[in-house]
Amino acid sequence: MTIFQIIALLLTLTALFSYLNYRFLKLPSTIGVMLITLLISLAVIGLQQIGIDIKTSAERIFSQVDFGQALMQGMLSFLLFAGALHIDISGMKQEKFAILMLATGGVILSTFLAGTGIYYALHLLGFQTSYAFCLLFGAIVSPTDPIAVLAILKSVQVPKSLEARIAGESLFNDGIGVIAFLILGEIALGGGTVSAAHIGKLFLEEAIGGAAFGFVIGGAAFLMLKSVDNYRVEIMITLALVSGGYALALALHLSGPIAIVVAGLLVGHHGRRFAMSNHTREQLDAFWELIDDILNTILFVLIGLEILLLKFTGTLFKAGLIAIPVLLLARWLSVLLPISLMRLWREFKPGAITLMTWGGLRGGISVALALSLPANPERDLIVTMTYILVIFSIVVQGLTIKPVIKRFVPEV
Repeated sequence: MTIFQIIALLLTLTALFSYLNYRFLKLPSTIGVMLITLLISLAVIGLQQIGIDIKTSAERIFSQVDFGQALMQGMLSFLLFAGALHIDISGMKQEKFAILMLATGGVILSTFLAGTGIYYALHLLGFQTSYAFCLLFGAIVSPTDPIAVLAILKSVQVPKSLEARIAGESLFNDGIGVIAFLILGEIALGGGTVSAAHIGKLFLEEAIGGAAFGFVIGGAAFLMLKSVDNYRVEIMITLALVSGGYALALALHLSGPIAIVVAGLLVGHHGRRFAMSNHTREQLDAFWELIDDILNTILFVLIGLEILLLKFTGTLFKAGLIAIPVLLLARWLSVLLPISLMRLWREFKPGAITLMTWGGLRGGISVALALSLPANPERDLIVTMTYILVIFSIVVQGLTIKPVIKRFVPEV
């Protein structure tokens, strides 16, 4: 099939599943379409077992879609910008220290705890997986996914401080997660050691360099937006900012996600307040909300279809199920320790740790990182565990976050 035919098929499936969810399931759109896609994918696999082979044709079609490339070098920049555009930056400023602690120390701590926990759990199952690969798995699943988190936060009402904390952490922890992934990937795949100087250089390039680059391109876009009053031109400027800025950041070996988040926050706050007319603001918001909804829904359809391409076995499935409580415990501890430390000088509402733990969803970015691993004996294990964790996170945590919030925040 041609690229156009594949895109047409994905858009058709997305529209159909969105319709079915809206008419019958009435779930949050991203969860609903992913559930429908999963059920259809599982039905296709089941039909193959009784001699009706649709799966081979489906595999041939969807194997042409490189999930990692489609997300990390295509959809991600637009989704991050759309999310950052509507974040309340004043709320993030008030929670800046908590966001910094959770997006850096929390991710590093979770990587170590999840990797160590899964190492011992897998050895109990008979897997002789190296500790380095288990830590690499920890780096893949520890960062919360901004796309999944922001999609779910849209459908629930949470206190502003908690929303700023969860959204801010998910938007900024990708840079640390990618650095951890790159470092541990070098160790696990290359069998070498990484110096402190190399880690510091990566952090400066990816995180600090990405943030500075995002501020520069966001500032340039702000000046351009301020000098014109035509919503068509201004929407084109934001499109160029997202696509061109992200591509240039990657070419310069900077963190594209962090750059786009910073640029999105700058345009969303200063740009919308000081550089746009009311009419432009309405048109820009409507455009980016539509882009966000369409790409989000397509992404979750792709996650549901990915099961057709995975190699599931009973043992791998057990490993994925065991990984769920291991990651939840690692997430709980990685939230508990920083918040307990911060409670020495500031107050957190009761239930903050539980809500941050349960609201820290994993999504397509974790799947994309796992699929980017080269072929090796541990790849299928890591991909399967990651996929099961993501499905659990989006479906179970995503569908139950509202009652959990009501349990701990009764006034919501």
